[in-house]
Amino acid sequence: MIGSRGEAGDDFVVCPGCGLRLPCGEEVAASLQGSSSAECLRLCHELSLYTLAHGDPFFIHQVVVDAYAAQHAGPESKPIGVAFALIGLCLLLERGHTGKAVQRAHMRLARGSKQWPAFDPPSHRGSVTIADVLRADPGADRDAAITQWAASVWKAWAHAHPAVRDLIDTR
Repeated sequence: MIGSRGEAGDDFVVCPGCGLRLPCGEEVAASLQGSSSAECLRLCHELSLYTLAHGDPFFIHQVVVDAYAAQHAGPESKPIGVAFALIGLCLLLERGHTGKAVQRAHMRLARGSKQWPAFDPPSHRGSVTIADVLRADPGADRDAAITQWAASVWKAWAHAHPAVRDLIDTR
């Protein structure tokens, strides 16, 4: 599913992952994840350009990758992708890891187990969306908005916190 269109004549799409209502692009196509609209995925690409050009040692891009993947998890998502997104958010927000340290943890975990638990996404995926992040001015304000977005998504997944912590501690 790529989202819900409005009534006849409306030019918007509702992202099935985060619920963000966005103007339709020229062509509405299924996204790579299946649980995000093409319009929302375009915003993710825009934010990725910002974070990859950022050049910070923290590697804030990893935070964007994990927040987006967790917020847009759905039936088409691979268990490893959702697990890694949630692990990344936990390491960042509860254990104080940098994006770079999260990336290293992902690489270590990927060398281990090939079996990952499936997590059922919450019905509400957080009150902050990628559009909120992009409305913040580039620099410190946008970087803070990225962290607020990640915290909002992590909070929405509260039902999975014990299992995610267990994954981190046992693998």
